[in-house]
Amino acid sequence: MASASGLVSRPPRCFTARKFAPFCVSRWGLLLRCCAAEEQALGASISKPRLPRLVGMGSKLVGCGSAVPNLLISNDDLAQIVETSDEWISVRTGIRNRRVLSGNETLTGLAIEAGKGALQMAKVDSNDVDLVIMCTSTPDDLFGGGGQVQRDLGCRNAWTFDVTAACSGFVVGLITATRFIKGGGYQNILVIGADALSRYVDWTDRGTCILFGDAAGAVLVQACAGEEDGLLGFDLHSDGHGHRHLNAVAKDDKDKLTTNMNGAPLFPPRNSSYSCIQMNGKEVFRFAVRCVPQAIEAALEEAGIASSRVDWLLLHQANQRIIDAVATRLQIPSDRVIANLANYGNTSAASIPLALDEAVKGGKVKAGHIIAAAGFGAGLTWGSAIIRWG
Repeated sequence: MASASGLVSRPPRCFTARKFAPFCVSRWGLLLRCCAAEEQALGASISKPRLPRLVGMGSKLVGCGSAVPNLLISNDDLAQIVETSDEWISVRTGIRNRRVLSGNETLTGLAIEAGKGALQMAKVDSNDVDLVIMCTSTPDDLFGGGGQVQRDLGCRNAWTFDVTAACSGFVVGLITATRFIKGGGYQNILVIGADALSRYVDWTDRGTCILFGDAAGAVLVQACAGEEDGLLGFDLHSDGHGHRHLNAVAKDDKDKLTTNMNGAPLFPPRNSSYSCIQMNGKEVFRFAVRCVPQAIEAALEEAGIASSRVDWLLLHQANQRIIDAVATRLQIPSDRVIANLANYGNTSAASIPLALDEAVKGGKVKAGHIIAAAGFGAGLTWGSAIIRWG
């Protein structure tokens, strides 16, 4: 319940009486015994009380981090697998290398490393994180990876959930974080974009295997005074009619029987997996060069900012031709465009925070700079955010 001062009271939490197991107050006023009595029991992390929440706050980006796998796959390496060449790939996409998970590496591990980097730059203790948003379409666990990341980062007082929006995922997660700060009174939110699309690539398909790589990137979004709000405008869209142009659908194991000897349906059902990425490159290109500039223009209009005032254009790193076409449409010169596509390929939800982290640490992006960011991809989904760094 919100008070006149904007403070939001929190619902009752578990409490512990001496050596007894913790109890909770149910909505009927009854005392219920919790799952376990020991401090290491599941759910023990929720025992720390929090200050009342202050709603209506702005948001600012105060830290970033990233991580990539060790294994580098060059265009020349791919030329040993499919009929292609370094020149053919680089001219059409701008990509020369990509990183791919190998050995004992996991996507969760990359996400944790990226998250640690963001917390370190922001100088925020993991116990002070209220929410972890894991933006991924390729988690190590079908049920999501946010919980594992939250656990291993030591964010004991945070809750977490996954966002599945493919290459638009990070922008969706970033905007979602700002809404939890403004409407929910959260103070520190870790937004992680991480994907391992190499798991779903047909490495015999020249049209797709040249494009994708694995990576993770993260930002720490922190509450601030309303007049310091770093999210100046945003615009989000979806169009499911475009699903046929970019997807990786569930498929059944066709080698297993579906009926018994009497012709009745067989139970349990067949095991399922996912197909490799299917993409109509021409249609996705047309969609991106048409819709992405419109989304950025809409966000700029909301922010009351002309494109000439944008310090940096930061797009999802899908294809250099798309990046160049959008920059031309917005009349943003190439020296104000952030791109690292050549080194990493299309890393889906990781591409924007990965490029941002490199630009910040490389001294390009400085406090106060205005960034026009946009993600676009499967769904089809697309969105933009006009943000001020720091």
